[in-house]
Amino acid sequence: MTYPDRPRQDGAGYDDGAWPSADAAWTPSQQGSAYPAHAGAAHTAPLPAPHVPAPAAYPEYADSTGPAQAAYPERAPAAPDTAAEAPAPRAKPGRDRYLDLLRAVALVRVVVFHLFGWAWLTVLFPSMGVMFALAGSLMARSLARPAVSVIRSRLRRLLPPMWAFSLVVVPVMFALSWKPVREEGLWWFIKLGSYLFPLGSPPYPEESGSTGGWLELSWADQAAGPLWYIRAYLWFVLASPLLLKAFRRLPWVTLLAPIALTAVIGTGLVTVPGTFGEGLVDFAVFGSCWILGFAHNDGLLKEIPRYLAVSSAAIVMGFGLWWASGHLTEEGWNLDEIPLAQATWSLGFCAILLVYAPSWQKLPGKLAGWDSLVTLANNRAVTIYLWHNLLLMAAAHLVDELWSVPWLGDTFGTYIEQSYEVLVLIAIWPLIGLAILAFGWVEDVAAKRRPRLWPNGAGRTRRA
Repeated sequence: MTYPDRPRQDGAGYDDGAWPSADAAWTPSQQGSAYPAHAGAAHTAPLPAPHVPAPAAYPEYADSTGPAQAAYPERAPAAPDTAAEAPAPRAKPGRDRYLDLLRAVALVRVVVFHLFGWAWLTVLFPSMGVMFALAGSLMARSLARPAVSVIRSRLRRLLPPMWAFSLVVVPVMFALSWKPVREEGLWWFIKLGSYLFPLGSPPYPEESGSTGGWLELSWADQAAGPLWYIRAYLWFVLASPLLLKAFRRLPWVTLLAPIALTAVIGTGLVTVPGTFGEGLVDFAVFGSCWILGFAHNDGLLKEIPRYLAVSSAAIVMGFGLWWASGHLTEEGWNLDEIPLAQATWSLGFCAILLVYAPSWQKLPGKLAGWDSLVTLANNRAVTIYLWHNLLLMAAAHLVDELWSVPWLGDTFGTYIEQSYEVLVLIAIWPLIGLAILAFGWVEDVAAKRRPRLWPNGAGRTRRA
C-alpha cells in the first residue's frame, strides 16, 4: 500500500481538492445578454419589471454573485432594433451537476490512487487537472464582482478548514519531540507560518512516531502531503484577477504560457531552488487547466468547432504520453512525477471534458441515485482532501487489528492478507464520514453558513 504525498518535481500527489469552493457553478449558456428578446413583438413595449433573481436550485451551495457579465461584449449578438420586444426571464442560477459529478469522481480517484498507487490512474483520470479547471471556471465567474472581495471570500473559505487540520496535526508533531532546526534559526519559525497562510511548503519532521505504532515514522510526511494543493490553489486565487485580464486580452497566449513555463522549469532545463521553486512548478503544471476554466466560464469553448477542439486536445494529450514514455520514473507511468506530461495530458483531457460538458440541473438516469453522495462530496471537498491521507493510515491499522481478534485472525488470516488493500478501501469511507462529522462544519462556518453535520442535500429534497 502506498501513500504518495506529492510528486518530487511538480508536487502533484493528490489532486485536489477541489476546488475548495461552495459557489454555484455557472454554465456558459447563462452568460451574455441578460434579457434576450422575445421572437414575437407586441404592439406596445411594456416596461420591464424589476428583476428578482430566481432562488438557487441548491440554496446550500448558492453564491452571492449573479450571472457573469459578457466577457467579450464585442462578440455578443446585436440586439434587434425594435422597442416592442419584452425581456425574457433569466435562467435559474444553480449547480451544474455535471461539474459536481466530475469533482466527486476526482476526489474518489485521489483516495484510490493514494491507497493502491496504481500509476495508470493518473492517465485514466487526471484528478488534479480536473479540479483546477473546475475551480478556475468558478473563479472567473465570481470575478464579475470586485476582485478584492472575491479574493477575501476565497481565502475565508479556504483557510479555516486548513487551520482546523493544522490545529490537530502540528501539536502532535511537537508532542512527538519535533524540535526547531538549529541551522535554520528564525527561518524555521517563518516556514512554520505556512500552516496558517500556505504561500510556501510547511515544514514537518522527516521521521516521527514509531515503527509499528499507530503513528508510523512517515506519518507527518503523509499528513503534510495534501497541503501542496492548498498552496497552489492560494497562488491561483491571488493571481486570478491579472490572469483573467490577460486571458481576455490574449486568450491563446495566456492559455499556453504555463505549458511553456513547465517545459522550462519542469524538465530540469532551468531549476528554481527551494519551496518557491516547488510552488512555481505546481503553478506552471496546472496553470493551463485553471485558465481553461476561464474559457469554459466565458463560453469560448463553444465558439470553437467541436471537431477542431477535440482533435487539438488529442494532439496535446498524445504529446504528453510521448513525453512520458521517454521520461518514465521508477513509478512508471505516474504522470504526477513527470511535470510536462502531466501538464499537457491534463490540459487536453480537461478540454474534452468541458467541450462535451452538458448542463445538468439534476443527475440523469442511474446517476441520480448518487445525488446525495455527490452533493456531500462537493460540500466537504476540502475536508475530505485534507484528511484522507491520515485516514488511510488509520484504516490500515484497523485492518491490521483483525489479526489480533481471537479465532478471526487464525481462521481468516490468509484471506485478510490477500484482500488487505480492499479491506482498507472499505474501511476508509466510514472514517471519512467521521472526519466530515468532526471537522466538516468548519467549511460552513468559513462560508458564513449555518453549520451542518451531513450536508448531502436530503433536507432540500424533502422540502422540494
